[in-house]
Amino acid sequence: MLNSKDADHHPHEVDEAEIDIEAQEDEDEHDLDIKVRNVFVHGQNLSQKENHKRKYIDKESKDFLEKIRERYDQWHNDNTNLEGPFLEKRSDDLKVVTERVRLLSDYKAFLDQKAYAEKFDSRSNLHSSVLEEFIYYLFRDLVADFPGRPLIGKSHTFKDLFFFPGGYKEMLTRPHSRVEKKDHDFVIGASIMAQFRCDDSSTVESNIFELPAVAIECKTYLDKTMLEGSSSAAEQLKFRNPNALYIVVAEWLKLTSAVNLKKYKVDQIYIFRRQKNTDREFRHEEGYVMRPIDPNVVFRLYEQVRDHLSGSWGGGVEAGLERGWLI
Repeated sequence: MLNSKDADHHPHEVDEAEIDIEAQEDEDEHDLDIKVRNVFVHGQNLSQKENHKRKYIDKESKDFLEKIRERYDQWHNDNTNLEGPFLEKRSDDLKVVTERVRLLSDYKAFLDQKAYAEKFDSRSNLHSSVLEEFIYYLFRDLVADFPGRPLIGKSHTFKDLFFFPGGYKEMLTRPHSRVEKKDHDFVIGASIMAQFRCDDSSTVESNIFELPAVAIECKTYLDKTMLEGSSSAAEQLKFRNPNALYIVVAEWLKLTSAVNLKKYKVDQIYIFRRQKNTDREFRHEEGYVMRPIDPNVVFRLYEQVRDHLSGSWGGGVEAGLERGWLI
């Protein structure tokens, strides 16, 4: 059985003359020349609550949502109007990231008030979705600097491909391809259009593979179970996409020192607050000191992703043979 983040995709079957790849592109467009996918995650979560027919219809909920909407729109507009950092390194890169972190911290301080935390629990994803949207603002202008049409945002990335005809007769007429996909919180990557056809057949199966160059999983806190799941996802991703970078981002850490980080397959783990986790209900107690989100940690994340996207990946047997060591 596939888990909730996996999907088995059946290809679209058409006659060869009817294929229109452009018509299959994502409908969620942005003013930049990039292909976006559910990048305003927090805003969408807020809209769902505002328009829910059964929940959040009492006066208190409506009042809370109205206040949150006002602050969210301001946060969204401030991030949209703020430019950078970009692909080209500039002297003010850290300053721009620091300003984005300030905007994030101000908004989260408002949203994390006790009244809102009690009204909208962790299952509603209102609070946790803020980090996912922030990651988009952080990398938007970097990705827009690349040629072509990059993919950015939530993605159902390519995990595996197999062929499953019902018999030999069916095998000769149509490929019966199946694409297994994996959901990721945030990716920077590319969309690849592929067509499969059996020899001497006019029936074509069309598939779209979303390949991440970078995959980032966003957590409020990271515990051992979550890390194991991320490690498994990273390993699966690199089986078919070996040059992909897999990163976990969290505000807090919920790991003991008796954890061997080296055995996990993720490329890096960033803890934005540099602080151990405390259950949400205790964060509002008098005397609790919440560390701020560290802009230097966020900037290191940005630089790692920029260096990966702008650098040469190389690798392969031929390049290794030329220098004398393969890995």
